[in-house]
Amino acid sequence: MHRQRFILASALFALASSSIAGAQTAPTTAYTPAPPPTTAEATFLATIMRDLPARYPTPQAANKAGYVRFSNEDETGAISYANTKAWNSTDPDVPAQLWYDVNDRLIGADYSVRQADAPAGPALFGIDPKRFGKVGAHIHYVTCMVMHGETTTMSPGCIYGKAVGAKKYATVGDVEHPTAQGLVQLGVVKDAAAVKTVFLYPAIYDVSIWVVRNPLGQFAEHNPNVIPSPNAGKGDDM
Repeated sequence: MHRQRFILASALFALASSSIAGAQTAPTTAYTPAPPPTTAEATFLATIMRDLPARYPTPQAANKAGYVRFSNEDETGAISYANTKAWNSTDPDVPAQLWYDVNDRLIGADYSVRQADAPAGPALFGIDPKRFGKVGAHIHYVTCMVMHGETTTMSPGCIYGKAVGAKKYATVGDVEHPTAQGLVQLGVVKDAAAVKTVFLYPAIYDVSIWVVRNPLGQFAEHNPNVIPSPNAGKGDDM
């Protein structure tokens, strides 16, 4: 799982839109185009499409800024990185999530607000609230090979896309501060030392945005300008 795309919500929003403008009227694929941006949205899109690739040109740059990878490549060609200190997006330069393709090119970002902090619904950067979807709380974790003498506790490399529900984790620990030992107590991990990353993905309102140009619109589910690899969508559990 990465960034949460909310296909149904996007489709309903598209049907509710009275017109699709410009290049969005004739997409080159069968995918559904997004409704065209408002003036406020267009200004925001122009800013992040210019600034984010310069600020986070590679996954290494994202890592240095506090983002951690938690997914494999999904069916749209995106590999997701989360900033666990930015679930409430307050700065366009600091998205909650960044996405890279298999060639380490920045291709998109998510902005979000925790549902508990937005009782009246999302209101971010002039983006139409109908573009947001809801994501339920869950715990993401990444495991990597650990050597014990001449043996290992798991397969070589790291495994991404693993998650457990927040309610399930709450039976063994604090969901706001999950730990490797908590995953061991749940029985989903055998060796705490193998856990590279574990974090709460809280209940949020979330919007996904392409930062590479998309003939279907920057808020669309898919992007013909991003070509997924043959392994896309084969490795996530969520």
